[in-house]
Amino acid sequence: MTNALVRFALLPNLYKDSVTLMQIAAKLRERDGIEQASCLMGTPANLAQLGDAGLTVDTKVSPSDLLIVVRGAAQACDAALEAAQAMMQASGSSGDGSWAAFSPPLTSLAAGVEQAPEADIALISVPGDYAAAEAMKALSLGLHVMLFSDNVPIAEEKAIKQRARSKGLLVMGPDCGTAIVNGVPLGFANVVRRGDIGLVAASGTGLQEVTCRIHNLGAGVSQALGTGGRDLKEEIGGITMLQGLRALADDARTRVIVLISKPPAPAIAREILRVAAGAGKPVVVHFLGAAPDEIRQAGLHAALSLRHTADVAVALAQGAAPPPSAPIAQEADIAAVDQLARGMTSTQRAVRALFTGGTFCYEAQLVFLAQGLSCRSNAPAHGASDFGGRFEGHVFLDLGDDDYTRGRPHPMIDPSVRNETIRAQGADPSTAAILFDVVLGYGSHDDPAHDLALALRDAVAKARAQGRSLALIGHVCGTDGDPQNKAQQVAQLKAAGAVVAPSNVEAALLAAHLAVLRR
Repeated sequence: MTNALVRFALLPNLYKDSVTLMQIAAKLRERDGIEQASCLMGTPANLAQLGDAGLTVDTKVSPSDLLIVVRGAAQACDAALEAAQAMMQASGSSGDGSWAAFSPPLTSLAAGVEQAPEADIALISVPGDYAAAEAMKALSLGLHVMLFSDNVPIAEEKAIKQRARSKGLLVMGPDCGTAIVNGVPLGFANVVRRGDIGLVAASGTGLQEVTCRIHNLGAGVSQALGTGGRDLKEEIGGITMLQGLRALADDARTRVIVLISKPPAPAIAREILRVAAGAGKPVVVHFLGAAPDEIRQAGLHAALSLRHTADVAVALAQGAAPPPSAPIAQEADIAAVDQLARGMTSTQRAVRALFTGGTFCYEAQLVFLAQGLSCRSNAPAHGASDFGGRFEGHVFLDLGDDDYTRGRPHPMIDPSVRNETIRAQGADPSTAAILFDVVLGYGSHDDPAHDLALALRDAVAKARAQGRSLALIGHVCGTDGDPQNKAQQVAQLKAAGAVVAPSNVEAALLAAHLAVLRR
């Protein structure tokens, strides 16, 4: 956009949680004449991210101030700032909007407990610089904590988890994006029925994939506890996973326990397996990329993918024999990919995988590596190469990584960066397939398949203009109970020509099948 301006509004001493701010920023970016938008608290770290995104503002900002920044045409910016402030007011209002319905916002955890003395959990989503202090306050009030905030120093994470453990409380996080507690979805969670399978996971989208498949298979979830991605590192010691595991072992409603993580530190893995072996219940363990032998030797059920994890857990809960092996791609989907391959040129050899879920990106890399296919990623699994900003060969991008979210919402909320990357890669003569995910649930974009389908159609049109066919391969993580409705999302993607697999691992297997054909 030529002659684009940066304009901002400063709202002093106003706090909104990060999910609300990301959702508002995403809506601003959809407005005509706006090319970039960000809504955030004025912490030094956030201001630095604004600078990285080219949205620097020339004003004094304190950490307690809320900042709205937009770039675009002058009139569009003015209208967007006005709309943003209206949305801020609406997000905190209740009733019919009259003064009689207004209640002043709570300004402390203590005030919240006073208003709701039955509360037993605090969901904290503040800038990372302040998150540990707020978590300590919640613990002192006797509250469990779900810590959505990221950028919390690892020493502070250890301190709050040790404090929680000493008080018999649980800290989920930092950077815990998903949980389901007593049937209540928290963060980016999905609508799943209650049941007798309990989960503890150091992976947000991994937890979503497994809980959704459990629901879609007709079973249900007792509890789904997130730990944060660093919990199983040596520095933390798996504090939350071990607490969650013991809690589920003692929970009369839970019959089967599921543990999910990327490979833990070896000593931590051994301790988790030791405790799991004494749970007195069937335990399914999926440490992505880790050898399953040690899990089986401990008398536990080793799962070979996220989908397999759910399949094994549901079978055990139903008293059936668990499926012995990981799923394979469906024959009809393989045939569809084979048909597309026949229209490809000799230059088309690369799979470009563009994910909103970090665990999906990791799992897909493992599929390629297991078949001897080299790949590059900005979040490389063991054996993959670093992306380094170069679209060469098979590339797997986690677009939720910090490199892509500085100064802008997570792609599960605002998928515009992913959609533009799809268009660009569709025009690349080396691209044979685009691999993607769609993650539904609370907090996610209200209709992610709509704009994604437009981007996929544009990518196919660019390829056709060059005399090429292009394979579009993806999967949708969600349920038909989600606000976006999984069936409707899948239908939109299929109408755009995409092959939509039942799970992430099956989508990755289809892409790997094509990569082998084109090798």
